[in-house]
Amino acid sequence: MTDAHGDAPDSGTAHASASTSTADDPAQQSAPPASIWRNAPFMRLWSGETASAIGDQLAGLAIPTLAVTVLAASTFQVGLLNAMETLAFLVIGLPAGAWVDRMRKRRVMLTADLVRAVLLATIPAAWLLGVLTIWQLIVVAALVGGATVFFDVAYQSYPPMILPGALIGRANGALESSQQVARVGGPAASGALLAILRPAFVIGIDALSFFASFLAISSIRDDEQVRAVEDRRPLVVEIREGLAFVFRQPLLVRIVICTAGSNLFSAFVFTMLPILVLRHLALGTTVWGVATSVGAVGGLIGATTASRFAGWIGEGRAIPVSAIVFGVGTLGFALPALAPVAAVPLLIAAEFVMSWSVLVYNITQLTYRQRICPTPLLGRMNASIRFIIWGVMPIGGFVSGILGGSIGVEATIWVGGIGGLLFAAPVVFSPLLTMRELPTEATRAS
Repeated sequence: MTDAHGDAPDSGTAHASASTSTADDPAQQSAPPASIWRNAPFMRLWSGETASAIGDQLAGLAIPTLAVTVLAASTFQVGLLNAMETLAFLVIGLPAGAWVDRMRKRRVMLTADLVRAVLLATIPAAWLLGVLTIWQLIVVAALVGGATVFFDVAYQSYPPMILPGALIGRANGALESSQQVARVGGPAASGALLAILRPAFVIGIDALSFFASFLAISSIRDDEQVRAVEDRRPLVVEIREGLAFVFRQPLLVRIVICTAGSNLFSAFVFTMLPILVLRHLALGTTVWGVATSVGAVGGLIGATTASRFAGWIGEGRAIPVSAIVFGVGTLGFALPALAPVAAVPLLIAAEFVMSWSVLVYNITQLTYRQRICPTPLLGRMNASIRFIIWGVMPIGGFVSGILGGSIGVEATIWVGGIGGLLFAAPVVFSPLLTMRELPTEATRAS
């Protein structure tokens, strides 16, 4: 149940900072805009993120296709590739939050966009020169993952610098909606492009999308003030503060455990899925892309109706309900192997259910955790959570590569689906199940 770039970027807090600006025009500070669409800085941030989201969806199909069908990667190598994409969250996830809190967040995002654009551009270049290998793909995936760590932590903490608190909830929905629009159209477009272009060239389009994001974000102006050097404390102390805040919040701890467990086991599923679809079922990239796009409509519905759904059944209850539905949807990816004749509709159904639930879950819990976190801790809080919930994903990818080679691809997907469903327990058996409204303040230390 990822919540990041490609799944669900964080944004939002009810806290305002005296050192931040709400818009390019200072007059907006005293008269906040009635709509996020009238906030010029947010529009630039949104357009940049939308551009990179579309590119990511194109590459999301192209990278495993390149590995499986062009570079003839083994099951273990596919697992290693998947693991390296998120390894940085485990290795540098914690200090990244403290580092970003010491830097201008817009500058961090710009640097990360440029680094990712250049790295991804090396793939089509190497292919043209005839020197591309699976190991280059793995190294690029690892380095892009490192840049993504910094971008995501800065990105999660940046909206409060340009938006008044009253608009943060709407911004969450808008950012998630653009992600899901990309997920709806991106895989189908990727499948169509892969029918006429080499996978390496489709990855090149992703590189261009990061450059487009760089151009959009570079046009934003803010007056974020970086903490003076003399106000900083040792890095270990600042990292500890971020972790301590998370573990002092009983509800947040349950959410983090649920998300981490779901991510760990869903990594089993999604690492093996390209091998199942492209090799065992031989559906082809075009069919796979269309099936993913149609199923991703569920995410678009989830992004646009999450607030309404939470209002209907209660904010707290929306989290365990969506966690259960997510587990069921993930388990559904094991069914096409049992009924190959119905593989396409089963893939669509699993994608639809999973996409809807993860968006409802993420929008609800992201708004909650940003609402209760003090502004100076935003970067470290986000990094602490990402370290835990994304840090398990390279472990899942690596283990799934080993399991896939020993017990088989289909069996590994079943293990992932069952494990993901079981990890709904921390939020199901909790006060969240009976809560209509989530807290608006952090739990105070006793």
